[in-house]
Amino acid sequence: MSRLFGTDGVRGLANGLLTAELALQLAQAAAVVLGHERNTNGTRPRAVVARDPRASGEFIAAAVEAGLSSSGIDVYDAGVLPTPAAAYLVADLDADFGVMISASHNPAPDNGIKFFARGGQKLPDAVEDAIEEQLSKEPFRPVGERWAGSSASPTPRTATSSICSAPSRTAWTESRWCWTAPTARRAAVPPGLQGRRR
Repeated sequence: MSRLFGTDGVRGLANGLLTAELALQLAQAAAVVLGHERNTNGTRPRAVVARDPRASGEFIAAAVEAGLSSSGIDVYDAGVLPTPAAAYLVADLDADFGVMISASHNPAPDNGIKFFARGGQKLPDAVEDAIEEQLSKEPFRPVGERWAGSSASPTPRTATSSICSAPSRTAWTESRWCWTAPTARRAAVPPGLQGRRR
């Protein structure tokens, strides 16, 4: 199997290689690997998510935030920022890790997902490999299937939302069926960090 991470995160054609499903699953795998230390001491890990102004950044950021939130991570949505500013915020807020949705100099149809370690540092290759390994442990299952250990049956959602979640996992789907995630919650954003919303 080829390595998913390149020299600077995971990059590819948005809605081609880089789908919402992949973004969501990658965020869930990263939550396990990067949020492990704080989870073991009983507090909720925190992550900063930022993006560049590419059109695809909104749906990828939404999928990443859904994956992190469904995995018990408090998410700070920083909105549109340059990559160095996102790294600075990770350190400044003492977040456990950060995620930048950007493909840098690559063509406009592309996008990417880059993770920062605590302090806004670049992830070592060994940590990226651990995220990939975690990703391979839990293959994506369509929302129409029951999740392992879940007896819940799907319930319809409104047509305005396509992000659906299960008690232990979340899936992005074009259908309007999903489970609810009672444990997922979003952190309050510190003053001055609110991103622009449409």
